[in-house]
Amino acid sequence: MSGPPPAVAAVRSAVRRVLSDLPDGTTALVACSGGADSLALAGAVAFEAPRSGVAAGAVTVDHGLQEGSGERAEAVADVLRKLGLDPVRAAAVRVRGSGGPEAAARRARYGALGEAAAAHAPAVVLLGHTLDDQAETVLLGLARGSGARSLAGMAPRTGHYLRPLLGLDRATVRAACSLMGLRPWEDPHNHDPRFARSRVRHEALPALEKALGPGIAAALARTAGMLRADADTLDALAADLHGRALAGGEGTDLAVEPLERAEPSLRSRVLHRAALRAGCPAGALNARHVRELDRLVTEWRGQAHIDLPGGIRGRRAAGRILFER
Repeated sequence: MSGPPPAVAAVRSAVRRVLSDLPDGTTALVACSGGADSLALAGAVAFEAPRSGVAAGAVTVDHGLQEGSGERAEAVADVLRKLGLDPVRAAAVRVRGSGGPEAAARRARYGALGEAAAAHAPAVVLLGHTLDDQAETVLLGLARGSGARSLAGMAPRTGHYLRPLLGLDRATVRAACSLMGLRPWEDPHNHDPRFARSRVRHEALPALEKALGPGIAAALARTAGMLRADADTLDALAADLHGRALAGGEGTDLAVEPLERAEPSLRSRVLHRAALRAGCPAGALNARHVRELDRLVTEWRGQAHIDLPGGIRGRRAAGRILFER
């Protein structure tokens, strides 16, 4: 008897590896928008979970950004239930806040997914990101002038979020969706040029493929993997430096002396982390802010305070970098 088509086998194999590593009693929740990638993931999880002895459910999020989105979310939830996933939840969220519509929608979505994971703890959330999504993330990081951590892209696991399909290209995953007999819904926002990721997907990556030849997405994903290993090492060293700089102080204040003796790559990480802990919004804190904080350490000439996002001020006094509202 022949096995499943190669694309289906690839997706199921990727899911099987992740499920086999889960501790006993863990519930696997698929985050499913109804798009081809997450629907293929849901189909593979529904097939593999009973064979792995894992309880598997799903969550679909209604962002409320389009007419009829509530009914669509319920339709996706119905498909997920018919696959045999249980529990299945359609979560309605309010998209608001700073950083633009993409960032606001992401915050709302992850908030709903986090609540679902907490409700079924111990639980993990499986996300349908593919190799192509990874390449897009790297290009977006490059466009923002981000550091190594941002260019490292998405990790296969971040806390209770797992990405089983990160090593598979989008064409394979979408072929698997079709071969499973699943009918995806295509979010029109994915083709809306107002959104940066859409422009990267439909304009930037194809232009790079045309200019440099095929395989760009895979090359960017490999680069992300290598940068992630480097960033993990630097972050561990920075965490040690951060601890030494905090010693003897209060809250987020940092001693200047250990920072002065540190390598710039470690010092900038510590200053960035400290600013975030002081209350600076992650999406608004950028390299320029960190450079100005760094000057308080390395080029101190009695400067006044540095204005940071979120109403935070950084200043130097008595041999320490202070973060104040």
